Formats: sequence, structure tokens, C-alpha cells
Amino acid sequence: MLEIKNLKKIFNPGTINERVALNGIDLTLNDGDFVTVIGGNGAGKSTLLNVVAGVFPVDEGTIIVNGTDITGLQDFKRASIFGRVFQDPMMGTCPSMLIEENLALAVRRGQKRGLKWGISEKEREEYRKLLQMFDLGLEDRLNNKVYLLSGGQRQALTLLMAVIKKPEVLLLDEHTAALDPKTASKVLKMTQMAISESNLTTLMITHNMKDALEYGNRLIMMDSGKIILDVRDGEKERLTVNDLMGLFSVAKDSMLLTK
Repeated sequence: MLEIKNLKKIFNPGTINERVALNGIDLTLNDGDFVTVIGGNGAGKSTLLNVVAGVFPVDEGTIIVNGTDITGLQDFKRASIFGRVFQDPMMGTCPSMLIEENLALAVRRGQKRGLKWGISEKEREEYRKLLQMFDLGLEDRLNNKVYLLSGGQRQALTLLMAVIKKPEVLLLDEHTAALDPKTASKVLKMTQMAISESNLTTLMITHNMKDALEYGNRLIMMDSGKIILDVRDGEKERLTVNDLMGLFSVAKDSMLLTK
């Protein structure tokens, strides 16, 4: 579903502030893969998502989605391909618009607009049913403006907006990092439910190693713009946080020796 080949991204090239953010990344996600991505600050995790989403142009390499090369495609033209949830609950929605208006925008993502009534009663009923699954009371607040919602409620709405059209790839950029632990846990369970129901191919960045091990069928670890560890399925299920820390040390030492 997603194939990344020899991806390279350098910020401020040729200057004293030059930084190699991605250094020859090769990564393939099969249809339905749920991959968690971990690594320290500056490892290249968010840059990877931003390059895939088209926010940053690549310096080298190719990005292929479902057999189509999208490397040179502008970010707004990738809107129908990717669903995305950001770390900041303030992003991903239009705060001054109603909940139902935000959902209507998500449903119409990538479509041409026509001159007809914005939201039908049938659509409202569908939105109510979808919001009801999150058990946050949002189904009764369709006419509330989004800025009135809490961080957790907004992330739940953003998640629904990201998956409502079943994107080819779902990108989650530390989407629970700004939430309190209880709310973060609830949003992660909603995420798992949404991904499972639609069998979505997903790339999720997290700083929480426990969450990285608990969710998804595959885990990759990044450091200095490279993937230094890639575990999946049964091997991933058997790992503990301590095991993961040990593997990180071994992989990092091995990378230093080969430089």
C-alpha cells in the first residue's frame, strides 16, 4: 500500500545549520499494516510523516501509494489519499465551524463542490451514529462550534474526520501526546477500533514505548534519520519495554560501528 525507497531529506543544506533528517529510508507497508514508529527527539519520525504527506519535498527517493508514484504530488492533492491526525488538538479541524460542518468537509475531501444544500438530515443522522461510537456525547452536539470541545473530544472528532472516507493510508503524528493519560488511553482505543473496522494501513508515531508495543502489528525504531529496528507480529508481541531498550542500544551501537 505504501512504498518508500531511498528517502532523503536535508534541511539547510550547505550551511552551518545543515541537518540530515532522513538518510536513505526504505520502508514498505502492506495493505492493513498498523506500524508504530518510535525514536528519540531528532530521529526523523515527524519528518518522515511530513514528507509522506507532502508537507516537505524530498531531496532524493520515491514515495509510492497503491502502485502510484506520488513523490512530486503537492500536499493538497494528497488529501484524498491520506488521513492525518496531528499532535496538537487545535489542528486538523476548523474551530470556528460547527461539528457537523467539519464532518461535512471531511466527507467531501477531494471532491468538487456544487451548488446544493450543505448538509442533509440523512447526513446528520449518519454523523450522529458515527459519533455515538466514541461515547463522548458529541452526537448531541452537532451544532456546537469545535472550539468549545475539550482536547480529547477534538482529537476524537479529528480522528473521525481522518478515517470517515477510508484513506489509503492513515498518518498519526503523536496524536495523544498532548492529552492527559486517561483521555489518551481512550483516544488510542478509539483509534484501534477505527483502524480495525476499516482495515486501514496506518503509520503511528509515538514517544510511549508501552503504546508502541501494545498497538499495531509492526514496530520500527528510528535514529539519526534511519530505521535501525523493524519487528513485527509474534516477535513484537513477545517484547517488553526493557527488551526494546536493549534492542535499541544494540542497534544504535551497530549503526555507530558501520559509519
